[in-house]
Amino acid sequence: MLRLSFVTGTEPDKWFTRFRDRTPHRFVTADSVDPLGELLDDRADLALVRLPDARLTPDHHVVVLYPEATGIAVPKDHELTLLDTVTPGDIEGEIINWSTPDSGEVDVEEVRAGLQVVAANVGVLIGPRPLIKVLSRRQIEHRDYAGDVPGTEIALVWSREKDSEAIQDFVGITRGRTPNTSRQAAPKRTAREKALARQERRAAETPGKKKPQRRRRRR
Repeated sequence: MLRLSFVTGTEPDKWFTRFRDRTPHRFVTADSVDPLGELLDDRADLALVRLPDARLTPDHHVVVLYPEATGIAVPKDHELTLLDTVTPGDIEGEIINWSTPDSGEVDVEEVRAGLQVVAANVGVLIGPRPLIKVLSRRQIEHRDYAGDVPGTEIALVWSREKDSEAIQDFVGITRGRTPNTSRQAAPKRTAREKALARQERRAAETPGKKKPQRRRRRR
């Protein structure tokens, strides 16, 4: 049984559905504020995590899937909601309840707590927009943020010692592999190899058939 843990702010349901439909593997999933912690504690076999994370070591396989957009959360009736993208100049004088730190590491519970303050109509919060979207209440709106804030990425992480066919199949699905594609692309053949293959196919289709002989010219 494969145990998959995914970080809050991701929506991997489409991958789970494809994994269920296309493979025989049995699995269980769990939404977590700290899926890497669950992996390190052996409570998960495969984790969908938010990077960076200083706890990663060379003992882990890491497959980066996509970068996250940076967003800003503001009170629902704030004038900043009139903008599609907010810049640092737009929030001069605003209280920033939380912002992605220089390390880039995001504590989901700290973001949740900061959003509660924004919902009370006090200040703003800057962080991964997908996470803000999932945690926001009705009193909050979110927009893209164009400031100089460390970026985050979503990645799959698992232990090198516990690699398995099930894990590789799930990784393949997240990277766009279809039922008609293999894990490794077949090497390309040369023109000569293709020509020889065609000759072999033709010979197989007409067993016992002799090649026509050229007629001699009469002198």
